[in-house]
Amino acid sequence: MTTDQQARPDGRGLRQSMSDLHTWVGLLLGWVLYAMFLTGTVSYFKDELSQWMRPELPAQSGVPDQAEVAQRVADELVALVPGSPQWSLRLTDARNNSVYAFWRTAGAAPGQRAFGEGNFDPTTGQKVSSRATLGGDFFYRFHFQFHYMPVVWGRWIAGIAAMFMLVAIVSGVITHKKIFVDFFTFRWGKGQRSWLDAHNALSVFGLPFHAMITYTGLVTLMALYMPWGQQAGIKTAAERQQLNAELSAFIQPGKPSGEAAPLASIEDMVRHAQERWGRDGVGRVTATHPGDAAARVAVARGDGGRVSMSPQYLEFEGTTGKLLAVHEGVGPAAETRGVLYALHLGRFSDTVTRWLYFLVSLAGTAMVGTGLVMWTVKRRQKLPDPARPHIGFHVVERLNIASIAGLSVAMAAFLWANRLLPETLADRANWEIHSFFIVWALTLLHGVLRPAKKAWVEQLWLATALLALLPVLNAATTQRPLWRSLADGDWVFIGMDLMCWALAALHAVLAVRTLRHQPKTRPARKPAPETVKQAVSKPANGAVLREG
Repeated sequence: MTTDQQARPDGRGLRQSMSDLHTWVGLLLGWVLYAMFLTGTVSYFKDELSQWMRPELPAQSGVPDQAEVAQRVADELVALVPGSPQWSLRLTDARNNSVYAFWRTAGAAPGQRAFGEGNFDPTTGQKVSSRATLGGDFFYRFHFQFHYMPVVWGRWIAGIAAMFMLVAIVSGVITHKKIFVDFFTFRWGKGQRSWLDAHNALSVFGLPFHAMITYTGLVTLMALYMPWGQQAGIKTAAERQQLNAELSAFIQPGKPSGEAAPLASIEDMVRHAQERWGRDGVGRVTATHPGDAAARVAVARGDGGRVSMSPQYLEFEGTTGKLLAVHEGVGPAAETRGVLYALHLGRFSDTVTRWLYFLVSLAGTAMVGTGLVMWTVKRRQKLPDPARPHIGFHVVERLNIASIAGLSVAMAAFLWANRLLPETLADRANWEIHSFFIVWALTLLHGVLRPAKKAWVEQLWLATALLALLPVLNAATTQRPLWRSLADGDWVFIGMDLMCWALAALHAVLAVRTLRHQPKTRPARKPAPETVKQAVSKPANGAVLREG
C-alpha cells in the first residue's frame, strides 16, 4: 500500500479524494458556470453584437474626430435635457459607430425613471432612432447578474460559482497526474473515454486562462464579497469620496450655485486630453450641472491599449474650460485591482487578442459542458436499468440538456426576436429578454418530456437551424444583407453572418455524433454465492499478507 493510502483509515488516497471533490463541486454549480462561461465568451464581442442588433445605425468607415463629435452631441444634450444635473457621453471608437449618452432626469418625481439614454449620430450630433434593445450588453449583464433577480443576489450566485470553479481547477490538477500527457491523447468514438479525453485536453489547453479569468472575476466584485477591510479603513465621507475618485471617472454632482452660465467649449477640453492620450484615446465625457456656474467636466481616457481599468481623467471647470486636476495615478491597491479587472474584461485588446480571448473562453465553456456530460455518461454504464434511472440521474440529465443545448437555442432565439419583434412594440427591449427566457424554459420542458437522446438531438438540430437561418432572416428584414455588407466592407455584419454559420456547423456535428452514439451499458453483476463465502472466510488482512 502507498504511504498516502496508509495515512487514511479508509485507504483512499489524496488523488481519489480530490477526484470526488472535483466531480461534485463541478456538478453542483456546473449549470450556472456553463451559462456564465458561454455568455461571458459572447461578451468579448458585445460592442459588435450591439451594432448588429441596431441595423438602423449606419456603419462607419473610420473613427471621426472625437473632439468635434463631443461638441456636437454636447450641444444637442444641452437643448434636449435642459436642467439635467449630469450627463455622460461614451464617444465613438473603432468598435462603436454611435455616441451613447445617458443623463439624470431633472426633477424626477418619486416612482419615475431618474435616468434617460439614447444613441446619437456622430456626424450630425442628433439623436438617432433605432430599435429598442440592450444588444450585447444583455449577455454581459446576464454573465454575472442573471437578470431576473436582485442585482446583489445575482452577483453573489456568480461569486459562489466562481469560488467553486477555483476549487474544481485546483482539485482537477491534483487528480490528473498525467494531465499534460492526456492533453495529447484523444480517443474518438470511445464513449466515456472520449468525453474524458476531451475534458482533459480542453482543461489543459486553457488552464492559465481559466484560473486567471475565474480569480479576476472574483476580484472585480471583491468589495461585495469581502467588504470588511474597506469598512474598517474608510470611516469618513471624505475618505469615501477619495475612494470613489480612485475607482471611477464619474465625478459626482455637487450643489448647483443657481447662477446660469453656459458651458465652455467641450471640443477644446477634449483636444487637451487628445494631446496627452492620442487622437482616439478619449473614452468618455461627463458634465455635472451643465448650464450652472458650478459646472464641472471630466474627460476620461478610453480603455483601448491600456492593461488597467484604473480611471484616468482630466477635470475642467465647466464655465471657463480651465484645467482643475489631472487624475492619472492611483494607489498600489487600486492599480492592482485595475489591472486584474482589465485582464478579466479584455477591453484593452486588439482584434487578434480579442479573438484569442474568445477562443480560449469558448474552450472553457466546452470544458464545463464536457464535464457535465461525462458525469451522466460514466454513471449510465453502472445503472441497473438504464431505461429507468433513479431520480437524481434523471434530474442531472435533463438539466444538462436544457443548460447546454437549450441555452444555445435560447441565445439564438434572442437574436431572432431582435429581428422579428415590431419596432413600435412597447417595452420592446425587455420583450427580447422575455423571449430568451421563455424559449429557455421551453427547452427544459422539452427535455423533461422527451427521451434523453431524442431531446439532445432535437435541440441541437433546432439550434443549428436557428443559427444557420439567422443571416437569411437578417437579409429579409433589414437593408444590410450579406452581399451588401461585402460590397460596403461592413465587417461587423459579415463577421456575424459567418460566425452564425460556423456555430451552426458545430451544432450540426454535435447532433450527428449524438444521433450515432450507442451507449455501452454494463449492469452491475451479482457475485456468485461461492465467491461471497470465500470472501467472508478470508482474514481481514488477507490483502496485506499477499503483498507481504
